[in-house]
Amino acid sequence: MKKLTYSLFAGLLVLAMVTAGANAQTADEIMKKSHLAYYYAGDDGIAQVNMKIIDKRGKERDRQFVMLRTDKEDGGDQMYYTYFEKPSDVSRLTFMVHKHADGNDDRWIYVPAVDLVKRISADDKNSSFVGSDFSYEDVSGRHWNEDTHKILGDSTWNGNDVWMIESTPKGDWAFDKKVSYIDKTTYLPWHENYYKKGEVAKEMNAEEVKEADGIMTITHRTMTDVKKQRTTHVIFTNITYNAGIPDDIFTERYLVNPPMQYINK
Repeated sequence: MKKLTYSLFAGLLVLAMVTAGANAQTADEIMKKSHLAYYYAGDDGIAQVNMKIIDKRGKERDRQFVMLRTDKEDGGDQMYYTYFEKPSDVSRLTFMVHKHADGNDDRWIYVPAVDLVKRISADDKNSSFVGSDFSYEDVSGRHWNEDTHKILGDSTWNGNDVWMIESTPKGDWAFDKKVSYIDKTTYLPWHENYYKKGEVAKEMNAEEVKEADGIMTITHRTMTDVKKQRTTHVIFTNITYNAGIPDDIFTERYLVNPPMQYINK
């Protein structure tokens, strides 16, 4: 009887170990899935975006724009197009990114006040995006291959089970490291802390995650500059995925002449 009990216990232990091994994921695998869920939802996407920048005195500045995105392949090259509608000082300003998974992104901005298309240097990717607390890199995403990832442990965020993942840059970056709280079901990040010299320099929060056009999406996120005590809210509405946006929309021609058939959807 003892031998039978021992054999049964040993068999269950082996099964548990095999199951755990099959379910275990590396930090790289988790961050890849998170990046795809966050930045590659659907084959393309259109969204109305409302941005509110709030400084430490409570003063607010608003931006309203439409963002278009198309993917060449999951985890690969992408193209982004942003058309600003409000306020009047940025109305008709357009911004475009050709994101390259294996190299520096190409970025352009069209400034209607001077009727000028300007190429943005790849070195400016950590600069502020139209005066907000989001950088140009935050808009199009930092590829998971640019960092080394490590699982710090399991935790919860707003009642959701998460992995805590530490990411350190393989090369030069504006930050020393990032710690992300990744949802174990959706793989979307609930929270991100960006560190400089051992202190949190800025932090991202997913304020609202819900289904949009059949895909779980962060529809409200904030970025806070800790030193400046300033926070930018970004709210996505009228979200459409798999809209069939043609590639030629993401060319300099449409920086000057916006594709209103997609902007007014």
